[in-house]
Amino acid sequence: FALTKGLLVALLAGVMSACFALGLDAGAPVRAAMQTAGADALVAGLPVILLVTFGGFLTNAAYCLRENRKNRTGGEGRRLTVNLLFCALAGGLWYSQFFGLEMGRSFLSGTPVLLAFSWSILMSLNVLFSNFWGIALKEWKGSGAQAVSMLVLGLAILLFSIFFPSLF
Repeated sequence: FALTKGLLVALLAGVMSACFALGLDAGAPVRAAMQTAGADALVAGLPVILLVTFGGFLTNAAYCLRENRKNRTGGEGRRLTVNLLFCALAGGLWYSQFFGLEMGRSFLSGTPVLLAFSWSILMSLNVLFSNFWGIALKEWKGSGAQAVSMLVLGLAILLFSIFFPSLF
């Protein structure tokens, strides 16, 4: 671990998160206009999420294309197709995490404390998707049975805690 590089990456991630939050706040008039037009609270925030995450998609796509050019891996048809499919899957997962954020906002609004729970749903979905990704890519292959069972139990608890409040 390189301390200077780690601090710079952490600083960049913080700035990007702040820009993302600013984009979500700037979309509040769009959300309000959709609700005034009769859209459900969950649906009203989705265009804002789509526009904000599209900026992240473009940034990620530009970086991946640069890396493919630098490593000379972009011209191989099969590898390029696989890369595009993984990018599309990652983008879909990223968007669905923020769909979870809007789901939380739609039924946990009212106070800042309740709104913080919607961010908890988002963070839980980050954990879920990253671990499902790890399972799909066999990153847990060398782990013992106890570690895998704890992972599965933790994921089950997270899923339950995300969807249990909406049942009532």
